[in-house]
Amino acid sequence: MEANIYLVTILRLSFYNPIVDTIFMYNICNMKPLYKSVIIKVSGESLQDTKDKSCYDKTKLDSVAKTVKEATDLGVHVAVVVGAGNIWRGRLAEKVGIDQSTGDYMGMLGTIMNALALQSAFEEIGLDTRVMSAINVPQVCEPYIKRKAVHHLNNGRVVIFAGGTGSPFFTTDSCATLRALDVGTEAILMGKNGVEGVLDSDPRVNPDAKLIEHLTYQEVVEKKLGVMDLTAVAMLSNTNIKIHVFNMSDSNNVIKVLKGEKVGSIISKE
Repeated sequence: MEANIYLVTILRLSFYNPIVDTIFMYNICNMKPLYKSVIIKVSGESLQDTKDKSCYDKTKLDSVAKTVKEATDLGVHVAVVVGAGNIWRGRLAEKVGIDQSTGDYMGMLGTIMNALALQSAFEEIGLDTRVMSAINVPQVCEPYIKRKAVHHLNNGRVVIFAGGTGSPFFTTDSCATLRALDVGTEAILMGKNGVEGVLDSDPRVNPDAKLIEHLTYQEVVEKKLGVMDLTAVAMLSNTNIKIHVFNMSDSNNVIKVLKGEKVGSIISKE
């Protein structure tokens, strides 16, 4: 943030006006983010190398790290929940003769791999990061404990929640919802892979599908919109937590949301 203020000051020197510039710099220095604490939901597919279909693209890992760093520089407490679609898809379980429960556990293990990949990218740019897993893997990450997670966040660390909920039959959307409720974050920022937000129909079927800028949790459930797991939506229906859905392909969208700009869709209680 200090570097940004320094740059802005240099740019303003060429047309300096004492009164205008005093007001301008006051607004920059006192700019407050829309939320104090958020969970950023990152899809596994958004980390994948689209050229050779390998699990990771360093450019994409670095992009997520840069986005998280910019959010923390605004003073926001940031936690991350990551999916595993770049490693394992649940629908593959039935195809290869694996029961759903086992397939779900395989997906949870995939989220731990992705969390470790993100942790490496975060730490490379100086972000103090902890991976906390609902599945106990003490050799590589901490177990999820609410008080410890809150302690990490309050001390300015980024926490990556891995291992899903720790139970089969639940998605990483449900994990994001449960963690948001448990550690008290104000919003879930849900980055989608190539989708601008919540649409009124499936864009693969209807190329004229339109963006819905705001809707309630009840509307998502009633219309059975596929934006996220409906179980996760139902858990938030009576809370003040908001969900922002936007295209994660634009790395600036998270910061735009935190600055209060209109991006994608907002889902809330009312």
